[in-house]
Amino acid sequence: MFMSEYKHTVDTKGRLIIPAKFREELGENFVLTRGLDGCLFVFPEKEWDLFQEKLRQLPVTFNKEARQYVRFFTTGAGMTQLDKQGRILIPQTLREFADIKKEAVIAGSLNKLEIWSKERWEAVNSFNDMDEIAGKMQEMGFCF
Repeated sequence: MFMSEYKHTVDTKGRLIIPAKFREELGENFVLTRGLDGCLFVFPEKEWDLFQEKLRQLPVTFNKEARQYVRFFTTGAGMTQLDKQGRILIPQTLREFADIKKEAVIAGSLNKLEIWSKERWEAVNSFNDMDEIAGKMQEMGFCF
């Protein structure tokens, strides 16, 4: 399970260091793709397989939104590996999608990692409205 957040610099070639804490859990092969809210998702291969199964169950034949949802995640996806320095290469198209230029935030999100531009992370995740969010979670049946 992925938890915690780290900030790292993206080099001029688009390489980003993955914190040592996350490397073992990612495994040898993992998938980098577009994520929600303008971030990138990094799935261990096993988790990607589970996610793909859920995508396959969507009614793509008769539902335009389902087709778009599948395309969103799959057309930008690629199997990747860490280099010897523990870095991943983020393709230019994905860096542009996530607006990642120099600084990135790598955030653990249970079964996957999220990679954010530092600026977008700070804008989207201010956590100032947690009372409202907690109320919405309770409406969905989540209580602790």
